[in-house]
Amino acid sequence: MNNQAENIFSAIVAAPFGAVGIRTEAARVRELVYLPPHFGEKDALDAVAELAAQQVAHYLLDPDYRFSLPLLEAGSVFQRKVWDAIASIPRGTVRTYGQVARHIGSAPRAVGQACGANWFPIIVPCHRVTAAGGLGGFSHHDDEHGFHLGVKRWLLAHEGAGKGPWQQQSILN
Repeated sequence: MNNQAENIFSAIVAAPFGAVGIRTEAARVRELVYLPPHFGEKDALDAVAELAAQQVAHYLLDPDYRFSLPLLEAGSVFQRKVWDAIASIPRGTVRTYGQVARHIGSAPRAVGQACGANWFPIIVPCHRVTAAGGLGGFSHHDDEHGFHLGVKRWLLAHEGAGKGPWQQQSILN
């Protein structure tokens, strides 16, 4: 395992695309991070990390799994508004940045920036938001053959999001 990960993460859960790093603070989940395959698993250091690791593992097996974790408050008022809108998108469907923007009375670029700033991916499913003409970015990455967009493709396929640009050129299939 990478020593840096051992110092940063309270737990690391293996995933089909690599791993999910879990950070906790003050008996709450502080952050979830998508990690490439070279990161190994790490046993939970505390009860909240253990709970989060169990719930992430359940989701990776069952896309209908509902999270119930104590989350550390993060983000601006605007970001939380975007994240609330994203959290209401049903599994198996996607919305464009423009659709989310119209729903909350904002601009698509601002929605994209809020998606990229999401501290709790999977729980706040920003992968369900795409560009009007394609996959869009993910976690502030937009290299169509890169790791993060591969994760986005995997998550959309895992959730049964139907036909779309995320099914092409996946590095994970």
